[in-house]
Amino acid sequence: MQDVVVVSNRGPVSFREGDDGEPVPTGSGGGLAATLHPLFRGTGATWVAAAMSDADRRAAALGLMRDEGIRIVTVEPDVATYDMAYNVVSNATLWYCHHHLWDLPRRPRLDRRWEEAWAAYRDVNRAFADTVAEHAPEAARVLVQDYHLSLVGGMLASLRPDLSTTHFSHTPFADPGILRVLPSAAAGELLAGMAGSGACGFHTARWEASFLGAFADPARRADAGVEGVPRTYATPLGPNPPALEAEAASDAVTGARELLDELTGGRRLVVRVDRVELSKNILRGLWAFDELLDTRPRWRGRVTMLALAYPSREALADYLAYRAEVEHTVDRLNERWGTPGWVPIVLDVGDDRARSMAALSAYDVLLVNPVRDGMNLVAKEGPVVNRAHGVLVLSREAGAWEELHPAAVGVNPFDVSETAAALDAALSMDETERAARAGALRKLVLGQTAADWLDQQLEVAAGLRAG
Repeated sequence: MQDVVVVSNRGPVSFREGDDGEPVPTGSGGGLAATLHPLFRGTGATWVAAAMSDADRRAAALGLMRDEGIRIVTVEPDVATYDMAYNVVSNATLWYCHHHLWDLPRRPRLDRRWEEAWAAYRDVNRAFADTVAEHAPEAARVLVQDYHLSLVGGMLASLRPDLSTTHFSHTPFADPGILRVLPSAAAGELLAGMAGSGACGFHTARWEASFLGAFADPARRADAGVEGVPRTYATPLGPNPPALEAEAASDAVTGARELLDELTGGRRLVVRVDRVELSKNILRGLWAFDELLDTRPRWRGRVTMLALAYPSREALADYLAYRAEVEHTVDRLNERWGTPGWVPIVLDVGDDRARSMAALSAYDVLLVNPVRDGMNLVAKEGPVVNRAHGVLVLSREAGAWEELHPAAVGVNPFDVSETAAALDAALSMDETERAARAGALRKLVLGQTAADWLDQQLEVAAGLRAG
């Protein structure tokens, strides 16, 4: 794949500052990069990503941004410019828009500061496009990833018309009515930038339809200045099963699983593994567990909820407030229901990968109830490593629902009572049905892996080149 360039905000290698002030490698930078990294190692592909921290920039200067068989090229925009692009536009605007998270009577505040941030977003995208244009091989296949880089495809079309560029969205795409909240010029620029790629990919047909729906809106189409409808495709991202199974068998995960067994004391285990992220709907999951204990008293003392929720986007006030509310809710419910020897809800906000994998291997019920999610790999990773015939309770608003609904227990993520009933049904399910559902889930997940997803993107890009 020496003719392939993958472009993402986070790269395959990231660094932190060590005690001596020197950069120390910390592995792949984020879930997407961690999933892609094994697929590109040893291929000779080029990977263009941001140097996101001082440690990353120091590592790049020292020539440490390297990995076996991957040519890593870093983009190093001005720190203040990157901060505005990343925190104000990507995290606080586009993420909220695509996940329908805005409290519209109050947010967003689209003022002069926001216009400056949008200009910074454009500048960061331009820096990525310039870097790709400089380093991409002749007639390369370029795979641009995610909403941080929505303008890169259109910029590359003019800088390097020889490239075959696809843009893949890992979030949902905003419904046309929500997209109207964005300033008209910015919405038009966003759509034109994505349409400037040869093709735009999405995890599900639903998100693809939302994107195409924007072009059915005459006002948005006029803002974008685009004739016709862009080429689109849908292909869901899956996990990397061999890597997951090897990790689940590691000494670290085995040790973490033993600690979990001691913690739960043989009780049934409801697990969730999330970021402390507004879209993940942690609070309604806690309220549903509260209602389960309130209305089905037979589960009191017999089931533990393990909520593994590592911090996210703590530069945003909404996220700090949400984390505080989650922690307060857990404390209140444990005070209400807990007894000597039984803590109903165990909340861990540390980023402990071994513990998360141990929990996924041991759950009786896996609760994945986002209010809106592009895919949700936890819903797919769990069935690969679980060894307890665990039942998946899955939001119908997660992209994964499109594939996994035949074997999952579906919920409306806004309906707390329905979620409580689904938890009860999953916990009450007999072993025969549990085993059948778990087997069906595993088969569905193994039918579309990360490698399959990448191959499909590469085929689309090759088709653009052939065309």
